[in-house]
Amino acid sequence: MIADRYRARAEAFEAKVAAVRADQWTNASPCAKWTALEVVDHVIEMHGVMLGVQIPRTDDPLTDFREARRQVQEALDSDRATSEVATPMGPMMLEDHVDQVVSDDLVLHGWDLARATGQDETIPAPDVERLWASARSVPADLMERFRTPGAFGPDIEVYGPEVVVGEDAPLQDRLLGYVGRDPVSKSV
Repeated sequence: MIADRYRARAEAFEAKVAAVRADQWTNASPCAKWTALEVVDHVIEMHGVMLGVQIPRTDDPLTDFREARRQVQEALDSDRATSEVATPMGPMMLEDHVDQVVSDDLVLHGWDLARATGQDETIPAPDVERLWASARSVPADLMERFRTPGAFGPDIEVYGPEVVVGEDAPLQDRLLGYVGRDPVSKSV
């Protein structure tokens, strides 16, 4: 299930990367201080963090993401998936760590990339529901830590400050606002 969820999310993210025009890589993203290229670079880097390796880089973000994706998928499809790894949240199985961090990042940063480059911003409903339930289940003290820049290491910010949206807003908008993105404003 985790490997399949990752595969579907990685495929959707890869399609977004492939659709970025050369002149769009420097577009601002909803992630403060990041361009579209820096969003993709972050996702690639986090794939390596999950595996404890450095992902080889070229001058082509699509090639680099495909390599990162290949390595994570290979790990998820092997016995390594159930090996225990150390994480900032304590020990857990590799597949769970990938699912809770990099797989979820593919969804949220996929929205960031879509917003930055004028692509379809729709997040699949099952992903919205799952991420909403997950984010809302985080205890308040831990959520505060997630919103504190540098709490998990230099230059790491898990979520930004909450952007208030109406309670009657679509669930995708409420999710995005909760994790620090403005789902309404097109300016970034």
